[in-house]
Amino acid sequence: MSSSEESIRLAAGDAELTITPENGCRIGSLRIGGTELLRQGERYGCFPMVPWCGRIENGQFRNGGVVHQMPLNSPPHAIHGTGRNTAWRTARVGGSEAVFTYDLVDPWPYSGLVTQTFELTEDGLSLALGVETYDTSFPAQAGWHPWFLRNLGGSDVRIDFAPDWQEERGSDHLPTGRRVTPRPGPWDDCFGMPDGVEVTLTWPDELELKVTSRAEWVVVYDEQAEAVCVEPQSGPPNGLNTAPRLVTPVEPLEITANWSWRRL
Repeated sequence: MSSSEESIRLAAGDAELTITPENGCRIGSLRIGGTELLRQGERYGCFPMVPWCGRIENGQFRNGGVVHQMPLNSPPHAIHGTGRNTAWRTARVGGSEAVFTYDLVDPWPYSGLVTQTFELTEDGLSLALGVETYDTSFPAQAGWHPWFLRNLGGSDVRIDFAPDWQEERGSDHLPTGRRVTPRPGPWDDCFGMPDGVEVTLTWPDELELKVTSRAEWVVVYDEQAEAVCVEPQSGPPNGLNTAPRLVTPVEPLEITANWSWRRL
């Protein structure tokens, strides 16, 4: 383990993880045996989506009788939360694990604490996000948005998963509320996996990586030439409005995900 003002590096076996707390506490790099798995750049890597995931319709959500407006950072919608644009505090770093926190502040209208945990092993990475409050209850979501490289030097990656349904996507990129039979890609779509997320990424003759989570939702995005995204999350896009999950003083929001890999 090593750290600097800009990044914190964890290592286990031939796996190396770099986290940048000042840049939204995102994973800046994941290298397995010297091979980089994530698209590089300050907007990429793998960032936490919190306190919401995906798009909020017109940037507005309701908590009881109060309507709140979030900044339209993907007009006409608000997208991917505020955590990725925030500097996080380093709570603990040791060996192959690290913990980070930040306080919810404007433009999010409610107070709370967000915690993100990383634990690296030789053949996997465990991620956890928690959102808690000791004040007013509010709806929230959490998840991760990794940008896995489409190509590691050989053949393009293959994405394999078996969702129970696909959320029909409207022309506004939001779920319409209809669940449809999963359709072939390319995707920028949300899928339901009520028994837990399980998606396998295979770079033929190189590496297999499984993304698993007890969460029931995953967004898969593979419309970009450089990278593909597999995003486990606690609710669907626009879920603050359509499937709100309240964070209360006695019930935090918690989500975990695991990446496990093996050489081929």
